[in-house]
Order: sequence, then C-alpha cells, then structure tokens
Amino acid sequence: MTFNLTILSTSDVHGFVYPTNFVKRHLNLPFGLLKAAQVIENERKNATGPVLTVDAGDALEGSPLTEYLAKFSTPPAPQRLLRAYNAIGYDVGVLGNHEFNYGLDYLKKAIKSTDYPVLSANILDQQKNSIANGAYRIFDKQGVHIAVLGLTTAYIPFWEDPVHIKGLQFKKVLKTARHYVEELRKKVDVIIVVYHGGFERDLKSGQETESLRGENVGYELLKTVKGIDTLVSAHQHRLIATKLFGIPVVQAGHRGAAVGKITLKIDPQQKHMVVGASSELISTGKSPLHKKIKAIMTDVESDTQSWLDQPLGKVQGDMKITDPFKARVEESAFIEFIQKVQMAATGTSISATALFNNEATGFDEQITMREVVTNYVYPNSLAVLRVSGADLRAALEVSAKYFMINQQGKLIVNPRYLSPKKRHYNYDMYEGIDYTLDISKPVGKRVVRLMNKGHVIAPNDSFEIVLNKYRAVGGGHYPMFSEGKIIRENTEAMSELIADYLQKHPVITASVNSNFKIIK
Repeated sequence: MTFNLTILSTSDVHGFVYPTNFVKRHLNLPFGLLKAAQVIENERKNATGPVLTVDAGDALEGSPLTEYLAKFSTPPAPQRLLRAYNAIGYDVGVLGNHEFNYGLDYLKKAIKSTDYPVLSANILDQQKNSIANGAYRIFDKQGVHIAVLGLTTAYIPFWEDPVHIKGLQFKKVLKTARHYVEELRKKVDVIIVVYHGGFERDLKSGQETESLRGENVGYELLKTVKGIDTLVSAHQHRLIATKLFGIPVVQAGHRGAAVGKITLKIDPQQKHMVVGASSELISTGKSPLHKKIKAIMTDVESDTQSWLDQPLGKVQGDMKITDPFKARVEESAFIEFIQKVQMAATGTSISATALFNNEATGFDEQITMREVVTNYVYPNSLAVLRVSGADLRAALEVSAKYFMINQQGKLIVNPRYLSPKKRHYNYDMYEGIDYTLDISKPVGKRVVRLMNKGHVIAPNDSFEIVLNKYRAVGGGHYPMFSEGKIIRENTEAMSELIADYLQKHPVITASVNSNFKIIK
C-alpha cells in the first residue's frame, strides 16, 4: 500500500531564533526559528504519512545571539541555543561550514548537546572517523528503510582558521557521496542526501554560475551520482524548490525564513519504491511564534538583549551608513574606524576590511554592543601578513571585480556578487595606502594608482598588512594571501577588539581621509 513520506527541512538559521536582526530590541521580522518551529509542528499534524525533519547546517554562528553564547557567556554555552533544536525534534542535523568558527571544542560541546544525530560523511578526524555522529542514519518508516546521508562543503580549509580545523580531513563531496550511496543501496529502499552546499550551475540551463572550484557541487552530485532519491541543499541561502534530473530538491533560504518540504510517494511493492515526488517551500513570515519553544528560549533572548544594550562609547560627528553602495565607492567614517581598530590591535599601518552586508547602519551617537555586533557580524580574529607590492595590487584587482559598468554607463555591483549568493563581504577597502580603481579598464588592469607614503608601490616592495583571518588564509578567492604569509595574530574576536578600543577611547571622532577612489 502506497504512502507519503514528508521531509521537512531548515538550513542556515545562523542563530536567528527570534524574528529579529537585533538592530532594535523589539522586532517582528518575517523569519526566525520560532516561526519555522510552528510551521513544522503544523505540517507534522497535517501529514498523512511519516515525517522526517532535518536541519542542513550553519546553526552555531551568524547572529548576536550566537556571538554572545560563544564569546561572552561564561562558560561558552552552545547548549542554550540547541534547546530550541531539541524541542523542535529534528531527526537529523548536518554540519555546516560555520559550525567550525568557534573551534572544535565548542563544536564538540554542541554535538553532545543535541538529542538527534549530527552527520557529516566527508569530514573526518585523524583516525578517519566522522567528527560528528557518523555519516548516515537509517530509519524504518512503515517497513521501508530510509537512509539520510549527511555531506558538508569540502571548501572549509580555504576559509577557516587552521587552528579551528587542526587534524581534520575534508574529503571531496562527490567521491564520498558515490561511495556511500553505492553502499547504502544494498541496505535501504530510499536515500535522502542532506548537503550543506549548493549549486554551481543554473538549474535550468546548466550554465556555470560560479567558478567550479568545489565549494558547491549540487548540480554535479545529482548528475553523476546515481541512486539519490532526494536532495536537501543549503549554504547559498537560496530559496529553491524544484526537480533536477527528475530528483526533488529544496533549499530553505536562511534565518528560518522558510521550511523546505519534499513529499515522496512510496510504493513498497515496487523495486524502486519512490513512485512520485514533489517539492515546495513554506514561508514562515506570517507564522506565529511557537509558544512552548519561545518560553524555553526566553532567558537566552533576554540575556542577549541585555548584553547588546551595554553602552560602550560616543561618536562625535556622523558615523552612520545610509547608502551601503556609496559606502563602498567612497570611504565612510565607519569603515575608517574599523581600520583604525585593526591597526591599533596589531601594530600595523596598512589594513583591509569589508562592509559585510547591506544591513549595516554604522554607529549612532551613543554606541552600544548592539551597534558593534550588528555592523561587524562575523566572529573574525585578525592576522598580520607580510606581502609584496605585487600581492597588494593583485588583491585590489580581486576587489575591483565587485564593480562593473552597465549598458547605461552606470557603476553597479557585479551581479556575480549578488546571485546565487550575496557576497558583499568579498569586496575589501584598504587603509594606509592610496589607490584608484578604474572600472572602465579590463578586469585585472583596474588598479591605476597605488601608493604608500607618497611613493609608487613597486612589485617587490614588502609590507605588513592586517586582515581578518578568513581573508588572511585566502578566503573569498584571494590566492595572494595564505597561511604561510602570516607573521603574527591577534586571536580576539573583532567584536571584543572594537569594545576594547571604545573602552580606551570612549569618545571617537568620525573622520575620513579618502585614500581610495573608484572611477569609471
């Protein structure tokens, strides 16, 4: 007798439990794990057959709440976040790349806190065992054996602080999937892959949408690995519900803004039991908050909000950002301040940073921790590198790719930085050098002025430069930077360094020296 198997999924929640981006204390925005929890509960009640609920990763980092629990709570307390996940009753979780941002001890503590298995088939320890709770889990639903295989983007070593992943092996997703799917086909009737990764090609045309470097391999996975019945994807923060090569696929965005739903029609009498399938996304925006889980998380939210409201300092002048695009084309006082913090913390005279997203608003006259962590959203530490003049020029050429000129002759953001994933964080601005980028020039030849202290920078010149650790190890496609060029580090998170700077300088002045120009 046929029945429907429902697979519900969340991904990339990044600690947004409540419907807030934390810019203000009381908000009700159209996202949040508490809204997703209510949608999941409703779907379970209405399901006509068995339900599996999975989370596809990036749970532990990404919001002020996660920053508070990891860096400012004593002791660090991932279990306080994972109360919500346990209360939802997930059947499986999968590691995301951001699970490593606070180090292995924090991750291991988190995994021990879950009431459900956390999977990753392709991230292994030195004994070649999964660092989580294994590669897969098998469930028996009405006599049908269903495997859930967990995979994680293997590109993590190109981003992550090496200290956080010391001793780990990141195996290729396609090879790992091929091995396990072949093995599981001998044991089970249905295979669900939950992959913290996305798609490298357009799902309709098959055209490349990014460099084929292995960060996202979802398209190739379904094209070449036979035997997968459905794919839950993640990482790109996209909203996807479709079929690819006849296989149902979902990706549920981020921050709990949607719940992915795949329905498989199962006929146990057939050799291939999946005889029908559909995929959809359920928006959580208008959903009420799940009352019981909200009650469980009230103390966490309250502690986070109180921490955010700590006063840190004052601004003389204007350090607000009202136009993020303009703040990237013309230096802003906020960015100059961040550069000053980085240089002061590391004793360097050249610094680079980014305006990570378009939600950044800069600082009000009264600065609290809220302004710090909603503007500097990542738990980055800092590294000082010794680089050449040629390295600096090459890095600026990478940053220059962020811009292009449209058919009307207007300077715009290169669409590749907006889709399939917003990547504003890969455009850096520099302090301590003077430079001009001419976007009318061909890619790779846009740095038309590059000077330091009044002198033209030569290829063989040597400099010390401070970068966040993500960029310092080459993250964001900056191959001129690498771990081998790091000469010293400051391991404190930038949120802590900014707070420390403000304690020493309780009144800061908004200033801009306009050391760079973007022209067309």
